[in-house]
Amino acid sequence: MLRLHSYAYERPESLEEALRIIAANPGSAMPIAGGTDLMPNMKHQLFTPKRLVALRQIPELHGIHVENNELVIGAAETLTTLSRHPLVRKHAPSLARAAGLVAGPQLRNMGTIGGNLCLDTRCTYYNQTYFWREALGFCLKKDGDVCHVTKVGKKCVAAHSADTPPALMTIGGVVDLASVEGERSLPVSEFFVADGMENTLRGWNELVTRVRVPLPKPGTRATYVKLRQRASIDFPLLSIAVAGDFEGDVVQDLRIVVSALGSRPRQLSGLEKIVAGQRLTDEVVDAVAERAFAQCHPLENIIVDPEWRRAMVPVYVKRALAELRGASQEAAA
Repeated sequence: MLRLHSYAYERPESLEEALRIIAANPGSAMPIAGGTDLMPNMKHQLFTPKRLVALRQIPELHGIHVENNELVIGAAETLTTLSRHPLVRKHAPSLARAAGLVAGPQLRNMGTIGGNLCLDTRCTYYNQTYFWREALGFCLKKDGDVCHVTKVGKKCVAAHSADTPPALMTIGGVVDLASVEGERSLPVSEFFVADGMENTLRGWNELVTRVRVPLPKPGTRATYVKLRQRASIDFPLLSIAVAGDFEGDVVQDLRIVVSALGSRPRQLSGLEKIVAGQRLTDEVVDAVAERAFAQCHPLENIIVDPEWRRAMVPVYVKRALAELRGASQEAAA
């Protein structure tokens, strides 16, 4: 049986109180909302905080509403709520789908949008028990000095495995952060960095307070697709978010973010040369899929053949674009 270490459990009644507790305990306090990822990691002794600061009961972190032409989502709203909420389904359907594809219903009922944004990276050599990791000599991300994926000790390549960030990136999502020093905002596309050890720009004393998404323009279409071993519960082996701006069935702009391959979601480049002013014909879709294949190179950070995962990139890009093409044709009709 995997046991938890001893820790203090704090239940602040306000955001200000939560931030004050975290600031007063640098390096020894961690926030917890749903805890669906943090608690297993604590049982594996990947994290051993002296204090957990509960967030789900804080009023300032709840609510879903439209304000100033934006969809505003509190960080403590559950993934189940996101997947079903009429405002999210209307203004950010790809985000609703991504939230609805996280794990299984029990975990979605607990997990939050803020927690999903801050989800720890995953790797075959990291997400194991202490006994397993000790036998291997640990790894660069935790207690060791060598990355067992790259065989060198320079950089951790644990994989980003959250579902909602790719969707948020393609639809212009912004994350709001708060600390005792004040507030700041970052586009979700700038929130992540290519470092498997710490892959976000969230400071140790900051909390995600809300996510904001601009209301879509007429003609915007978006979707999210995901590859996993078991469709009911598993983390993604590959995830792809796509959003496009259409005039009728003609593409004005196309954004594709691929994730679960490296330490941060990757936005594909050079798509405007292929799709701008074009319809999503089979030839155009094939060209986009080939572009995605050329830019994606999975590593052996998950127990699935990386070449097979790479081969699935164009397959799932085509599936996502087929959805956009169908939606644009319906709108044109």
